[in-house]
Amino acid sequence: MGSRVYTREQLDAALASMGVTDQTDVSRYGSGHINDTFKVETRRGVRYILQRVNTDIFPQEMLKANILRVTQFLKAKGVKSLEVVGYENPWRLYAFLEGYTSVDIVTSPREAALAAGAFAKFQNDLADLPAPRLGDIIPRFHDTVDRLRLLDEAAAADVAGRRSGVSAELAFVDARRDEAAKIVKMLEKGEIPERITHNDTKINNVMLAPDGTNVVIDLDTTMPGSALYDFGDMVRTSTAAAAEDERDLSKVYSRKEYFEALVRGYLAEARFLTEAEKANLAFSGRLITLTIGIRFLTDYLAGDTYFRTAYPEHNLVRAHTQFRMVESMEAQAGEYERIVRTASGEIRA
Repeated sequence: MGSRVYTREQLDAALASMGVTDQTDVSRYGSGHINDTFKVETRRGVRYILQRVNTDIFPQEMLKANILRVTQFLKAKGVKSLEVVGYENPWRLYAFLEGYTSVDIVTSPREAALAAGAFAKFQNDLADLPAPRLGDIIPRFHDTVDRLRLLDEAAAADVAGRRSGVSAELAFVDARRDEAAKIVKMLEKGEIPERITHNDTKINNVMLAPDGTNVVIDLDTTMPGSALYDFGDMVRTSTAAAAEDERDLSKVYSRKEYFEALVRGYLAEARFLTEAEKANLAFSGRLITLTIGIRFLTDYLAGDTYFRTAYPEHNLVRAHTQFRMVESMEAQAGEYERIVRTASGEIRA
């Protein structure tokens, strides 16, 4: 899926619908795959973030309701969050977070710990959000069993004619099907609780200020889920030694010292975790990494209809990095489990 093109007239009309008419510049901003994001400069010196939500992916009214409920609830609690200035589907306008910055790749264990603490605090802050239940923006989003079903359907349909070139990748997935349902079954049986989760816990979804405060952004997939999904995606992204689309797989591996920082940062804030959740923290990293790899592979087979791509093999390259990360985590599984038990106080360091 390539980048959508907008005329200045379209962008100006979107801004005008939300009360902004003095813009001096509207330019592409950020590195997101899904929505179209722009930074808006105005004559008053006030800056905004303008986004057009991807209408092919998100249910517009449900998404708007979720975003407004979450941001207004956090604001009422005095928690720094995104400030919605206007929301006229499919466009929305946020106040620019002045003085905050983000990074695309974690470059130190300290950054990993900060990100983990930020997302754990985000879960804590939303733990008492009153009824009704948030809408399921993308039902079964991290459900690996369902992702396998979609992969199988895409492989069978082979609409892009790519099935014959990914036999090794499909075999990699097949060898790991047995563990795919673990977290789903635990939720169904009540062995772990449903929580309000972010579901896209990359480091670039945490905006950091020099004074140490942070704001969690990109709330589109904030919905009911498992804390393990959020932590697992942090392991996937924050322990990665290379970018998500690194072609040289010799550079791709999971960094143990970053995993340890994640565990300590997360457990310091996520005091709500049950013993069953703690016991599956290390496993969740492997599972979510496999799940995201499956999603990239599925989109590649389907003709790149979900993730924005820069070249024809982009989604396949992304799948390769995820699968290499899985292998790296598998090789370190025993050590990762020990790190969690130590941080949880079960064994001495």
